[in-house]
This record gives sequence, C-alpha cells and structure tokens, in this order.
Amino acid sequence: MLTLNHLGDMSSVDENSDAAVETRIRTGWNKFRHLVSLFSNKDILIVRGRLQSCVRSSILHRSETWPVKKENKVALQQAEMTMVRWMCGIKLRDRVPSKGLRQRLELDDIISVLQRNRLRWYRHVLRKEDNEWVKKCIEYEMEGARPRGRPKKTWRLWKKTVST
Repeated sequence: MLTLNHLGDMSSVDENSDAAVETRIRTGWNKFRHLVSLFSNKDILIVRGRLQSCVRSSILHRSETWPVKKENKVALQQAEMTMVRWMCGIKLRDRVPSKGLRQRLELDDIISVLQRNRLRWYRHVLRKEDNEWVKKCIEYEMEGARPRGRPKKTWRLWKKTVST
C-alpha cells in the first residue's frame, strides 16, 4: 500500500529506500527549477548557498528514518553537486573540485547534513519516555537464533558509539 504525502514522498509498509531517495531527489530538482532564475543570477553568489538549503531541505525531508545505502548516498551527492555546479556556472569538464565549490557557497556536504539530521532525531528518541513505542523499538530483541554472518546494524550498537 503506497501513499503520497504533501511533499511527494512515497510511504509504504515495505518502503524501498531506493524509491524514496529517487522521489526526494526528483522533488529537490523540482524545487531547484522553481528557483533557477535566482541561482543563475551572478550578483547573489553568497545568497545562493542559503537558497540551496531550501532545495536541500526538500531533498532530505523525512530522511532521519531512511535505511540509506551507499548507492543512495552517491545519488544524493551527485544530484547536489550537479545543482552546485550549475549555480556556480562550472561545467564538469572544468575539473573544479567539489569541495572548493561547496566552500565558495558555504555549504556542507549533503551526507554530513543527513548524518546530523539522523543523530538529532536519535537524540530525540533517546529523550522519550520508556513506555513510548519508538523507544521500545530501540530495545526490542528478536527471539530465536541469530543467523550466521556479521551481526546486523542496530540502534543499540549505534547508541553505544554515540554515548561514548
């Protein structure tokens, strides 16, 4: 069962992270196209970074709970850097480093922003009462034998690394 929320994000019981990320990137490009006349204006270079945060927030909407894979991170970075290069008037063949372009616009990497958002959400969950369902999900233990191989990443493991 798929539902479409007010910002175009798809939600589902068995949500596919690839589809969610693609939808968010598409939403970000739509927002970028609405603001492209401001982004291409040569007189407002410094303000462009602040305008890009509007596009970034539409891309990262509800990203706190995404099960993000490496391919998703690469897709987010590619989309954002394409927008940044467009704003700066730089072509890919000009071979200007991405880090320098982000510094020019005073922007952080989208992956570090994603991680900060996830950690902020996690801190909110940790402050909740013990009887809240979200807090119970962190402490939930599956019954039965664990399958062979590397253990799955869990919130409990993340909690230990964040608190130290």
